Amino acid sequence: MAKKIVFIIAQNNFRDEELLEPKKILENRNFIIKIASKTRAKAFGKIGTEINPDLSLAEIKKEDFDAVIFIGGAGARQFFNDQQALEIVKVFRKADKIIGGICIAPMILANAGVLIGKRVTAFPAEEENLKSRGAEYTGMQVETDGRIVTAKDPSAAKEFGEKLAYLLEE
Repeated sequence: MAKKIVFIIAQNNFRDEELLEPKKILENRNFIIKIASKTRAKAFGKIGTEINPDLSLAEIKKEDFDAVIFIGGAGARQFFNDQQALEIVKVFRKADKIIGGICIAPMILANAGVLIGKRVTAFPAEEENLKSRGAEYTGMQVETDGRIVTAKDPSAAKEFGEKLAYLLEE
């Protein structure tokens, strides 16, 4: 049975390539992709992508997915302290599902408390914030620690997608 991944994007100002590159890589390997945002209202990427999310955060159920991936871009800040988003991270972690974040999105994972003692990377501006929440910041393009995958910025989107595919195929 095909594995399912839910990508969570900001309603406004998500990084288009951080979503589109990994999504393409995973779809090419026959994974099923769903896109979620705070609501099902149309979401807008920083460089023009428009997406009608398949789900709102409230509709995400851990039993429906093998992985949850948070996409970066300035808009991702809307999830830094969003209780629904933080709860999704905690529930997926407890269920030993794959969790990912790219650019500034690893801060969502850190704020949910799942990066303590984990090797992670993210947009360099978040280094101190991540360290203050117990993460071990490496600055690498992509970092995998167990079932958590983090990536630095849009330039890491392809490698991020490949790393996710590799973990999901195990």
